[in-house]
Amino acid sequence: MKKNNWIYKVFFMTFLLSIIFTFVSNSIAYNANLLVIFLLLGFVIAIGVLFDMIGTSVLTSNESSFHAMRSKKIKGSTEAINILRKKAEISNLCLDVFGDICGIVSGSLSAVLAFSLADKTPISITLASVIIGSLVSALTVGGKSLFKEVALKNADKIIYTIGKSVYFFKFRKQK
Repeated sequence: MKKNNWIYKVFFMTFLLSIIFTFVSNSIAYNANLLVIFLLLGFVIAIGVLFDMIGTSVLTSNESSFHAMRSKKIKGSTEAINILRKKAEISNLCLDVFGDICGIVSGSLSAVLAFSLADKTPISITLASVIIGSLVSALTVGGKSLFKEVALKNADKIIYTIGKSVYFFKFRKQK
């Protein structure tokens, strides 16, 4: 039954995050110039690639590396272990929730950018849509391929960096 609760949580979290990200990005994009829309689109693609790298790192990192660090009381190692013990949930959040949301939002922004480009230049909407859609696909897939390799080679370093970040924010919150 616990697994079903996770599915419901992920469903509602994805729904709410999609509303927020789509609303914010589209609100900015509808009133912005082409450069701002393009930069926002690049940012959304980069977030998707980053979360793909984190999700891959979570799946391939080795927990035993962090036990040695924890025995030496290295800050962030306990948090890294906790992340890896929730491997299924964290990878699902990174790869599926954030990855898919970024893909959908980038598609929405691509449409806004294509319409804006067609409206402000002599380029047809069809050509603008094809070019922008192809560029977004290439940047997304290419970025994920590049950083997936980085994640596979540096999984422990990436998870430790995230563990240190979690430790830092936990430590600041306690003050």
